[in-house]
Amino acid sequence: MANLRSTHPDSARMKDGVRAMLVVRNSLIDGLGVFAQRDYAAAEVIAWIDDSRIVDDEHPLLPGESAQHCDYLEAGRVVLMQEPERHINSSCDPSAYVRTVDGKRCVVARRAIHSGDEITCDYIIDCHGGRIWQCRCGSSRCRRTIVASFFDLPLEWQREYLPLLNPWFVKEHDVRIQQLKRDLLEP
Repeated sequence: MANLRSTHPDSARMKDGVRAMLVVRNSLIDGLGVFAQRDYAAAEVIAWIDDSRIVDDEHPLLPGESAQHCDYLEAGRVVLMQEPERHINSSCDPSAYVRTVDGKRCVVARRAIHSGDEITCDYIIDCHGGRIWQCRCGSSRCRRTIVASFFDLPLEWQREYLPLLNPWFVKEHDVRIQQLKRDLLEP
């Protein structure tokens, strides 16, 4: 995997400079989407994710907060996504993915993204045990269905996405990942 090009999230640039390069507006995929306000190179960090809002029994969702904006992380930890990343739509041909760097998550360009492009991720990366729903991404690769787990994807998709999985996901699903790697080696 290419080295990520970024400024670490602890820098002063995190909230203002990086996020100022993104805009939330209506999306053809679903509701609101996140759009680039400048060009991004492949492997460049687009935004650092604010995971500070934990959702659990002691900190339930509040009125006005939506479970559709939650993300499910390592060891069952649930966070409420913040602006603008909560509006990143899913696509079967994603322009970005989420990577954990030094314990902080960031959105990384999977390929070159141009100013005005919608930034998308495939929600199934790092997902296991979710719900199934209809995809409306409109890409030429659209699977038409968002499956419940990374492991429910066709083998060729698992091969493509394997390098994008976060280390915590690989660790939590080690037995299945090892089996997948063996399956991918078979002729």
